[in-house]
Amino acid sequence: METGERLRLTAEERERIRLAVHAAEQHTNAEIVPMIVSRSGLYRDAQHRAGLILAVFALTVLLTTELFWLPWGWHASNAAWLVLVTILAYGAGVGLGTLVPVIRLFISVDRMHQKVRLRAERAFAQHAVSQTRERTGVLIMVSLLEHQIYVLADQPLFQQVPVERWSQVVEAAVDRLKTGDVVGGLCHSIRTCGVLLAEVCPGRPGDNPNELSNELVQEP
Repeated sequence: METGERLRLTAEERERIRLAVHAAEQHTNAEIVPMIVSRSGLYRDAQHRAGLILAVFALTVLLTTELFWLPWGWHASNAAWLVLVTILAYGAGVGLGTLVPVIRLFISVDRMHQKVRLRAERAFAQHAVSQTRERTGVLIMVSLLEHQIYVLADQPLFQQVPVERWSQVVEAAVDRLKTGDVVGGLCHSIRTCGVLLAEVCPGRPGDNPNELSNELVQEP
């Protein structure tokens, strides 16, 4: 599976995620929303950087071979070819800059993390994760291109749990994500989150409604 493209999950895999959420919510009043996105940013600057590098490289190669392709001096037509080849090289670099390995080469981990955080915050609002009775919603979002997972909890829950505990939920899935086991990583993270939520927001017998869908949310 090449991350950064839309992940095609089977019905069995989607059901596996749904059941993981259902099991995790049995002992807590919190609501977990699982989500997978193909990417969290367009990273157009990677395209420009790749284009610029390839254009400079092409121009350098042409200029350093001047003795072979300009033996009779400088002519306007030669200058036109220089410009044309440089433009074509830039265009080719821009195209290469859309490839996942190139994006990862030119974009820093911190920049990717920032994009993932912003995407999670937007999804938290769009999917009404905070619209639970006691504001106990938790979004667990996997962003494929970035190989990152982000956990965003409603404010009352977030304040009750130290940051390092939320980090454990993320770390539970990272290694599996890097090996391509997206479903396994997400399910493992959901289970870890369920144990944590059961401690800080235990379920009440007879009063534990399922306020948010357990189905996986999947977006480009």
